[in-house]
Amino acid sequence: MQNVIIVGAGKGGTAILKLFKQAEMLRIIAIADIDEHAPGVKLAKELNIDTYIDYRQAVESDIDIIVEATGNQEVFDELLRIKPENCVLIPGSIAHIMFELLDEKESLLKQVQKNTMTRDLVLNSIHDGMIVINTNEQITFMNEAASQILNLGKEEAMQQKVLDVIPDSKLPFILKSRESEINQHLTLENQKSVITTRIPLITNEGELLGAFSVFKDITEVVGLAEEITNLKEIQVMLESIIQSSEEAISVVDETGRGIMINPAYTKLTGLSDKEVIGKPATADISEGESMHMKVLQTRRPVRGARMKVGPYKRDVLVNVAPIIVDGKLKGSVGVIHDLSEIESLTSELKRARQIIRNLEAKYTFDDIVAESSDMKLALEQAKVGAKTPTPVLLRGESGTGKELIAHAIHNESKRKHMKFIRVNCAAYDEDMLDRILFGDEKGAPEQQKGYFEEAHHGSIFLDEIGDLSHHLQSKILRVLEEQTIVRARGTEPIFVDVRVIASTNVNLERAIMTKEFSETLYYRLSKFPINIPPLRERMEDLEPLILHLIYQLNENYGRNVKQISNEALNKLRKYNYPGNVRELENIVGRAMISMEIQDETIKENHLPPLRKTSLDDLDIIHGTQDDEVIPLQDAIDEFEKQLILETLEKNNFIKSKTAEQLNISIRNLYYKMKKYNLGKDT
Repeated sequence: MQNVIIVGAGKGGTAILKLFKQAEMLRIIAIADIDEHAPGVKLAKELNIDTYIDYRQAVESDIDIIVEATGNQEVFDELLRIKPENCVLIPGSIAHIMFELLDEKESLLKQVQKNTMTRDLVLNSIHDGMIVINTNEQITFMNEAASQILNLGKEEAMQQKVLDVIPDSKLPFILKSRESEINQHLTLENQKSVITTRIPLITNEGELLGAFSVFKDITEVVGLAEEITNLKEIQVMLESIIQSSEEAISVVDETGRGIMINPAYTKLTGLSDKEVIGKPATADISEGESMHMKVLQTRRPVRGARMKVGPYKRDVLVNVAPIIVDGKLKGSVGVIHDLSEIESLTSELKRARQIIRNLEAKYTFDDIVAESSDMKLALEQAKVGAKTPTPVLLRGESGTGKELIAHAIHNESKRKHMKFIRVNCAAYDEDMLDRILFGDEKGAPEQQKGYFEEAHHGSIFLDEIGDLSHHLQSKILRVLEEQTIVRARGTEPIFVDVRVIASTNVNLERAIMTKEFSETLYYRLSKFPINIPPLRERMEDLEPLILHLIYQLNENYGRNVKQISNEALNKLRKYNYPGNVRELENIVGRAMISMEIQDETIKENHLPPLRKTSLDDLDIIHGTQDDEVIPLQDAIDEFEKQLILETLEKNNFIKSKTAEQLNISIRNLYYKMKKYNLGKDT
């Protein structure tokens, strides 16, 4: 934490006060102005910040930064003379320019977000499929058409390696070659034929951002584009295929009269050849409209039409496509799927997902290391909270173990045999998170129920709840107050009995003041708050945590490490751990990787370099000699690098969230990460 004083409380000084007050690593301890009625002085008093008429009285030995906001050269020269040796003196004009730039960037970010929403709406409306990957070959965007063509849910595909989802994809090759491929033919695993164009995403500066493909489903065209000029010849060619197929198939001519069915069709519908061949296409329909006749009228395929067929009124889904030869309509072919079988498979899939989710609450209080009094107190509070039905709010920095405690609370409660579902509220946009949490009334059968319904009688862990939109905050509040939810695109309330465990690393009180978080929801969640201390405040846990991590990582790495030396342990005790236990695990893991296979003790030379975490640690700020003058830009660059790295780690390297918190664009964040060589291994 850096101590700051501001000299000058006019318009500029007031703007700088508001800006610096938002920075968690800066602490404004005083503001000075000869006018005791200046706006900055009034604001400082409201914020309980000391005020002075004579700025000389405010200058103390423990000041780290002085901001001169009067614009008076004599004041600046005097401050330069009397400031402490290691104190940084910043002209107010520079800080004010920073404020204006940040404000402008925030406006630009909002415009970019609006443009992104418009782009997604357009891309999801087109009929061609589109997939975008990043340089790590992970899928970052997939439109609705791509999801349908690939028969793959968007949620399942996002952030997955493209080759894990589409094994035959050539997009990774495009990343390496940086060259486009136009109108390439590809047969998918689901036997669909597509024509695809693949293009690398390269900036004007030559930076590779990823690659994307646009593809069109030509399965029906390939299946029907034969050199046969009349339906009789088509019938001869298709006869053996249709008769041997396990899919129920029916074919009609251009007038809509049946000309062919297969045994699977008879088995499904209960109708024989005599009851269908030569009869109108409506002969097999018990309830619903004939899709054959609709296709013949529109010359367009129909997919997923639901109806009842045959004397037993079997529920089916129908796909029908026109048969066009040399531009002339010759009939249509339909494939019928037994809906009861589909529903059975869907039900089995949902049961499998439920089993997986039930296994997700795998940690108990015995799995959590706690030797310090603060951590023991937090666990005792959590155990008490587990026995009550009230919501629990876990508060603490990123990496402190909030999710482990959420697991333990569920496993200690009466709901431990029911479902435990974890949702990261920062990982989805508002519409997607709405459907995930509350379901979609008009979605597919497996999408209609959301996580709150699936967690009925169990627990739901809402991680990063401080990132919820106002709309979703109101829906969560309704769950807590009325125990009901309303699905997206629905109107009927649905009762749910769910224990809510929430977590946040956001200052909710500040979010309430800025109208970003609902005060009512805050008080509902804060009935049982539990503060998880950061690792730097519970150093008694450091050694047992390290030994616990060594035990776990031995199994993962195939090592036989038994202990850590006192020298290495003393070095780790001096570190600040901005990434908390998650960062400690990274440090121990990297140390074990650097050891020889026969080594059993982690020594100081095995430890990776520990990053600098404050201005006091930055040699570039102070220089190496007393009389050395460090350029201001170098100091600002080093400060910016450390701030970006710390924010990235707090957000688990989620770049969109990091850019939002820093009020910069994604593109600018990528540029700065490249400039400072920042990444997960930094």
